Amino acid sequence: MINVLISQQVPLNLLPYKEISEKYGVSFDFKPFFKIEPLSAAEFRTQKIDISAYSAIVFSSRLGIDAFFELSEQLRVKIPDTMKYFCTTEVVAIYLQKHITYRKRKIFFGDGSAASLVNLIGNKHKAERFLITTSDNANSETLTKLLTAADIKFDVAVLLKSVTQNLKDTDLGKYALAVLYNAYDVKSLQENFPNFEQGDLKFIAYGKNIVKAMESAGLEIAMQGPSPEAPSAAKTIELYLKNNK
Repeated sequence: MINVLISQQVPLNLLPYKEISEKYGVSFDFKPFFKIEPLSAAEFRTQKIDISAYSAIVFSSRLGIDAFFELSEQLRVKIPDTMKYFCTTEVVAIYLQKHITYRKRKIFFGDGSAASLVNLIGNKHKAERFLITTSDNANSETLTKLLTAADIKFDVAVLLKSVTQNLKDTDLGKYALAVLYNAYDVKSLQENFPNFEQGDLKFIAYGKNIVKAMESAGLEIAMQGPSPEAPSAAKTIELYLKNNK
């Protein structure tokens, strides 16, 4: 039996992993290496951002929406009815109903790309002052570059932080393969196991942002994903197993 550790929550669709398990004799353990939590009011204040100074907010996640309204309440900031909300996707936009009355005239959503958000803003909303909400592990560079090029006024506010999970009861020695997704996975690995030695453990790096962090930590990468041949994490694992029978 090949034991594989995946640094994520158990996915909603387990079928691809069940098929791999049956085909290659693999046992999967899903264990998040870190979790996302909202910043406290005190932590947010260190950014010296006045929420009331903005007329438009950009959201990329439901967690970000919850954190924003929770912080606003803690800071006693009344969000005006005139506030405009720009969301990366329709799913994120619909989630706003949890906190405000959903009105199309003030809620806009893109197709998940930074370019779609900037196109939504266009000339019609260019006069607004935008607050880009994000987390400490997100990369907003693509969006901020496009906004700067379009001469749109904005600031970036971190609302969510990454918190290392306790993995000390995890026996890394029993795993033949581990899949990491985020630089904070590497940080968590180092904090939980300061004397970690890779030995025979093979790593799959899934995502562009993780590779540099793994290389800096001296971790040897057996395979990277996604790729045209393996567009999902499950497919990347399957390809690795196929190539290393």
